Amino acid sequence: MYKDILVHIPTERPMRPVIDGSISLAAHFNAHVDAVAVGYVATSAAYVVEAGAAAAAVFEMERERAVEKAEAALAVFKSEATKAGITYTCHPLGAIPVDAAGSLGAMARLHDLSIVLQPDPAQGSFDNDVPGEILFQAGGPVLFLPYTFRGVFKAKRIGICWDGSRLAARAMRDAAPFLARAEEIVIITINEADAVPDEISASNLARHLGRRGLSTRTVSLSAARADIQPTILSLAADENLDLLVMGGYGHSRLQERLLGGVTRAMLEAMTVPTMMSH
Repeated sequence: MYKDILVHIPTERPMRPVIDGSISLAAHFNAHVDAVAVGYVATSAAYVVEAGAAAAAVFEMERERAVEKAEAALAVFKSEATKAGITYTCHPLGAIPVDAAGSLGAMARLHDLSIVLQPDPAQGSFDNDVPGEILFQAGGPVLFLPYTFRGVFKAKRIGICWDGSRLAARAMRDAAPFLARAEEIVIITINEADAVPDEISASNLARHLGRRGLSTRTVSLSAARADIQPTILSLAADENLDLLVMGGYGHSRLQERLLGGVTRAMLEAMTVPTMMSH
């Protein structure tokens, strides 16, 4: 059950999608929301240490302005949350980007679900980096909302992207509260005959979910690797899906977060809310 939700409210990008989505979801699950907004400080902490008291004073002024920017973004969330009657807490932060990402990733570990805005590669913004960091650091599900999303979040029709991997299994389990309330569940497989062993096939997943009392149907498709993401999104549109559930692939190399190819492509072009687990 999702009873404790974290939402990242952007200060440099559209905030309406995550405000609408998090509040409506919290109302549906009777959940508490911790809303976090970050005003970014450009001055590095290392520079302040080296430059002495004068630079430290400048840094503190920048941090205060950054906190004010975060508070302004949270004021919009607070107004809408109050109208909706949900319980919430606002957390304004002023920090350099790497510290902000670390703080949000740590906070996400003590929440049932984190909600973030889809990154936009065409727009240079620190708010683009935070969602991926939360995915890598949370240890739990992250709901990405498209920047075109508006209105009430619903998950009546859900697609599970299944490749038999540990991450796909983790995402499927993390989505249990959504799946339990779904009207239709579609298991989506791509190139299953070539990539998925029989013991973790879509038919066995359907049997497993059936033992939970969940009815499913399976759609099996073929696609070249470069076409997997558009194939999934095309099916999502044809099936009028409200939510996709999938593993969030990637790894860390020398502290650089690297998203897997399909994961990156999905985040860049998503047209439907997508829940990922890493």
